[in-house]
Amino acid sequence: MASETALLELGLLFAAVGLVGALATRIDQSVIPFYILAGMVLNPFVAGRVAPISLETTPFVELGAEVGIVLLLLFLGLEFNLDRLLADRARISAAGAIDFAINFGVGLLLGYVLFRAVLPAFLIAGAVYISSSAIISKSLIDLGWIANDEASPILGTLVAEDLLIALYLVVASAMLAGGSDLAGTVQSMGVAVGFMLGLLVVVHYGTPVFEALLETNSREFLVLRALGLVVPIAGLGLLLGVSEAVAAFFVGMAFSATGHVSRVETLLEPVRDVFAAIFFFWIGLVTDPLLLGEVLGLIVLAVLLTTPTKLVSGYLGGRIYGLNPRRSTRVALGMTTRGEFTLIIAALALSGAGGVLSTDLAETIYAFAVGYVLVMSLLGTTLMQYATPIENAVSRRFA
Repeated sequence: MASETALLELGLLFAAVGLVGALATRIDQSVIPFYILAGMVLNPFVAGRVAPISLETTPFVELGAEVGIVLLLLFLGLEFNLDRLLADRARISAAGAIDFAINFGVGLLLGYVLFRAVLPAFLIAGAVYISSSAIISKSLIDLGWIANDEASPILGTLVAEDLLIALYLVVASAMLAGGSDLAGTVQSMGVAVGFMLGLLVVVHYGTPVFEALLETNSREFLVLRALGLVVPIAGLGLLLGVSEAVAAFFVGMAFSATGHVSRVETLLEPVRDVFAAIFFFWIGLVTDPLLLGEVLGLIVLAVLLTTPTKLVSGYLGGRIYGLNPRRSTRVALGMTTRGEFTLIIAALALSGAGGVLSTDLAETIYAFAVGYVLVMSLLGTTLMQYATPIENAVSRRFA
């Protein structure tokens, strides 16, 4: 059984996100920054110092955050079927290549200038390169952009990023382990690529199977079957070194080819939103404001350098898709947010402390990544929330 306070702490979590969610709705703001800030206020680093009770990152919260990512990317896949993915492969590749070259390149340069070593530079590059699929997909849905023209280049670039980051994490793990096991690294990359190719085959040929598995008149059974498909597949992907987000996205594409899309979306939407709230709350829960003070200059420098690079690469991605300046500006604003993958890289850096990375350096990279995510998640969602005046200014400039 759980500890005596576990249920109370979980109740406080739901009460907190419910309260700040209502506040955000009342003042017509995105709920995401409010969920994150609520997690920060109630975490051991803040509330634990000034109040008799604080909330910990329990296994339930961590798993709930994982499920939130999975369900957000499942819904993304529901809007992006395989035929559309294959039809757009040239544009996805071009937009993804520009996005990687600009943002990963600037990250490498920034990391090397600051730390004068390849491994820290590689970790910083990954942290500033990868946008947040989970936060961006939630914002697309909340703002009603998901059916608009700008959704295609945003989703396409996110797909390219998620596929690349799966390979990046394998390489980064090998480098942090000392880089001695080249054969193991190649094998891990092969397994990851093989799993993704296998998912593509399943999505392409498995429609009749998914159609039959989701066929039921019971709403309860449909929810259970959908979760019983996407969560284990996402978990298997994570076990094999592939992001659970990538796996869930592919399952969403498989569902999108069936006749059950509307019912799946309707029934799973509240489940998705509950676990998404836990995910955003968890970001705040692991953020120690005192650590951020030590790397504040690095965070400010990275924000000032990498916000424009994402805006440029996102705008160019929109133009590759043939969008006008207004819609391309929306793509640029939509790609700014960083989130879950940067936190994964932060944890990866911390795991190398005392080995190929000194403890101080590993802790510095970790603190930077967490603070960077906090700033960029707030900034990115705010830019999307107030996109209209920015679009108007750009549109007038290029009219």
